Amino acid sequence: MFDTILIANRGEIACRIIKTCRRLGIRTVAVHSQADREALHVRLADLAVDIGPAPARESYLRADKIIAAALATGAQAIHPGYGFLSERLDLIAACEANGIVFIGPSATAIDAMGDKIRSKQIAREAGVPGVPGYDGADQSPEVLRSEALRIGLPVMVKASAGGGGKGIRKVEREDELDGAIIAAAREAQAAFGDGRLLIEKFVTRPRHVEVQIAGDRHGTIVHLFERDCSVQRANQKLLEEAPAPNLRPETRAALHEHALRLSRAIAYDNLGTVEFLVDAATQAVFFLEMNTRLQVEHPVTEAITGLDLVEWQIRIAAGETLPLAQADITCTGHAIEARLTAERADEGFRPDTGVIRLWREPDSLRIDSGVTAGSEVSTHYDSLLAKLIAHAPDRLAAIRKLADGLDRMSVLGPGTIRPFLADALRQPAFVTGEATTLFITETWPGGWTPRPVDEAVRNAVAAAIWLTANRPAQGGGPWNTLAGFRLLAPAGRPATAHLSVQLGGHAARLSVETQGGFLETHDGFLRVTSPGSLHDVAVSNAGSDRWRVTVNGVDAAVDAICDVEGLFLRHGGFEGRVGIALTVVAVAAERGASGETGDTLRASMPGTVVSLHVAEGDSVEAGQIVAVLESMKLFMELKSPASGRVKRLGTRAGATVAAGDMLIAVESA
Repeated sequence: MFDTILIANRGEIACRIIKTCRRLGIRTVAVHSQADREALHVRLADLAVDIGPAPARESYLRADKIIAAALATGAQAIHPGYGFLSERLDLIAACEANGIVFIGPSATAIDAMGDKIRSKQIAREAGVPGVPGYDGADQSPEVLRSEALRIGLPVMVKASAGGGGKGIRKVEREDELDGAIIAAAREAQAAFGDGRLLIEKFVTRPRHVEVQIAGDRHGTIVHLFERDCSVQRANQKLLEEAPAPNLRPETRAALHEHALRLSRAIAYDNLGTVEFLVDAATQAVFFLEMNTRLQVEHPVTEAITGLDLVEWQIRIAAGETLPLAQADITCTGHAIEARLTAERADEGFRPDTGVIRLWREPDSLRIDSGVTAGSEVSTHYDSLLAKLIAHAPDRLAAIRKLADGLDRMSVLGPGTIRPFLADALRQPAFVTGEATTLFITETWPGGWTPRPVDEAVRNAVAAAIWLTANRPAQGGGPWNTLAGFRLLAPAGRPATAHLSVQLGGHAARLSVETQGGFLETHDGFLRVTSPGSLHDVAVSNAGSDRWRVTVNGVDAAVDAICDVEGLFLRHGGFEGRVGIALTVVAVAAERGASGETGDTLRASMPGTVVSLHVAEGDSVEAGQIVAVLESMKLFMELKSPASGRVKRLGTRAGATVAAGDMLIAVESA
């Protein structure tokens, strides 16, 4: 067994690996970019090494820096986690050259499965069925186009070296085909350094089902049952569960047998996952790809088997035999995992960034997290913050447990998809186990929206908490903690504070009555009025970021983090930032907040401008692609909002932009 392991990753998976190493008595070494100097995985590890600037290509993707850190700290083995260098042959070669053990499968196995074109050929030879398609050597756009039309639309255009939902485009119409081929190749080249593509027939109603495989270096290979990962957006999984629901016994057996057959064909010797498409109507099984690493969703398999898969990885890499035979591996209960990402589901899953101000986890779930309060979410890395896992005796109990845990989870700062996940778990198609990869688009054709919020009540609660939080700590005197703020009224008469509540570029005026400049009036309530509404609000602090709020006689628990310019609030169906200012201060801010109007293209999310396709003075058509934006490793093609002439460029290629920044102004024709 190893004494010291270096973890060549970050975030939740690095923290997850550290926990197992600590239980096994193994010293851990974290590596980090300069942006991750204060990250949670750095604090949890025994040692930490700075490996370079924030961009992954200058730090986490530098095999030479990883090896140097391992040699400097005496690490005997390197665990790559998932993503980054986990399936890169250059890291394995460097480990072998320096006498360091790579905790993962052999280079031969990774090479065989890492190229999707070659992997499908190997699968065919092993008798594992695949989706009809094209995986030939001729990669000219003309051949790819003709092969796609030969196969028949709809098709999937996919990166040969891809993974994680990158370099993939679904094409339903012929006029989309050329653009999809160009975009997928560009994204694949940027993400993997390999722009080769393959074409596959799109299965109309597919389920994504995968089998967990484990093999040792003594020739033994077993499966650890299957997982259903059909709930996805942009080909990235959001909900995963084990075992897969509603499979016929013969389908389940075929999945296990196909996975074992393919793994034996390449002498697989660590943890891996064989992924399949299952036709929801016929339950026909088609090989998709093999991921030669630990999967993000491995905790659901751990939950139903009672095994620590990271420990298995480490022991296999140390040369030990598998601890259990196939007959000894059992499945107990049902487990579901939800991926909590820093994205706005109500804005098309737009990535969000910023400092996490509040992070509160429920006690009822397993939480694999890479962040905590104070952690900063940036555009440099994947948006995954944590995984929430529920295990219960049956599937319905697991759904209820996870949905309740998501309701109790609280994150303030960057937006997250927490409300979406809780909603998705309660949808009939998921509850009945009938979700396919079309679940999101079929359930919410116009895009997901949160449950309606009473804006007047939200504003009243925000104002009452903000004023209460900013009063003096002692004596309940005048609100002199607000710089320059005075309440003037005749003695014994109510005074009124006039506030502006600002949210999403819009401002609402409201008034809060007080008694003689103190936060006491109407039997302990603040009376908050705005055009068309009046609410009596009582608030009390239940401990730092937790508040008890009574609005018109209805009591509720509220999460809030206050500062002098507003607060981060979770109340009812709302969670986000609410700006608050005294009216005299707010007027100028409102005038400056309206921004530019007209036909202006703005960044819908923070990111880097990859390219600009127009210059000032150019003529453009509405819908014409004028720029490409990269955010959290995803590429978005931005289109002109109108036909006309480019009046002004607000950015340049290579520039970093924030959500809402003006990119291109078009003078409409």
